[in-house]
Amino acid sequence: MTDAEPTTTEPTTTEPTSTEPTSTEPTSTEVPASIRESWGLRDRPAKGPRPGLSLEKIVAAAIAVAGRDGLAAVSMSRVAAELGSSAMSLYRYVAAKDELLALMFDAATGVPPRGPDPADGWRPGLRHWTTEVFAAYRRHPWAVRIPISGPPITPNQTAWLELALGYLRDTGLTEQEKLSCVLLLSGFVRNQASMVADFAEAIRAGATPGQAAASYGRTLAGLIDPQHFPFVSAAIASGSLDDETPPDGEPLADELAFGLERILDGIDVLIRSRA
Repeated sequence: MTDAEPTTTEPTTTEPTSTEPTSTEPTSTEVPASIRESWGLRDRPAKGPRPGLSLEKIVAAAIAVAGRDGLAAVSMSRVAAELGSSAMSLYRYVAAKDELLALMFDAATGVPPRGPDPADGWRPGLRHWTTEVFAAYRRHPWAVRIPISGPPITPNQTAWLELALGYLRDTGLTEQEKLSCVLLLSGFVRNQASMVADFAEAIRAGATPGQAAASYGRTLAGLIDPQHFPFVSAAIASGSLDDETPPDGEPLADELAFGLERILDGIDVLIRSRA
């Protein structure tokens, strides 16, 4: 407690007479107003900001900037310019850029699409969940550049978590194990989407999909001594690094499917151990 001990003297007019705390710093459990509003919990005063601007419009403008010029281009001033407004007017709705990024991610990923019936088993459900998360990242490649600052707190992200946990409901896993499985899949798909985004940037810089992969093997082959790196040399010699991406296909599509099935295999072993 930081308040001074009470005395027997009368308080002066310059000292507070209330014992209520005067700090305005947010507590660890306080939810930003913009996040509350994304849940439909509007606690702004009636007079509020000027008409014509809304949280939804601000988030949509920020997504438009990121889609055109990348996440690095998103700033409060840039988004304000996109809306023909001032940066200060945006702060009435979004107190910090971190809040804006969280809301952008939530809007970009959207509401999870309907998936397989949970009665069909957890594996088809989690496979659907993972591929749909990956598809959302591919629609908005800038989303993988948003730093992870904590567990999901926005409505759509919470809906994605709910969907994944629902598929695991009859597996016999503990609640912590279910959450850990979802975190494992989430991290995997984010990493795959990040690599695909990197490949896409290389392609925009002038490399073809095949060159983006094959140049690595050729470059490394010219640097290493096969006697010191026999296993890496064998991988290069096998042509495994020279896979061509189909013109209408996704870079690393086979790696996504392979990695996902191996993770699901591991979850299956865990579930069987609980039976």
